[in-house]
Amino acid sequence: MSVSAWVQAGLHVEVIRAWPDRIWRQNVKLNPGATVQQALQASGVFQVFPELAGQALALGIFGRPVQADETLSDGDRIELYRPLRFDPKESRRRRAAHRLAQRQAATVRNVKRARP
Repeated sequence: MSVSAWVQAGLHVEVIRAWPDRIWRQNVKLNPGATVQQALQASGVFQVFPELAGQALALGIFGRPVQADETLSDGDRIELYRPLRFDPKESRRRRAAHRLAQRQAATVRNVKRARP
């Protein structure tokens, strides 16, 4: 393979970090066999968001969780996930407890009304 054909055969990936009200995205061209970590470095995400440097990042490719050493394919979209504000399991437990308390309170009110 000639050098120009090898350069043209590079990977084109997109690195994205999103918030509820905005998105940061950077298109990056890499050599075949590049990893997620190499794409993050090439995108400049650590210069734009220095608070991310040295942190264990939650990463994905099109919604599928991946590790930083995963090899990329052409057209991949690397997503940097925000930390969860609430644990989904704990939130569900709180909602269930709240609904149970509401039902119990309604039952008590109905029993009091039923008494002559």
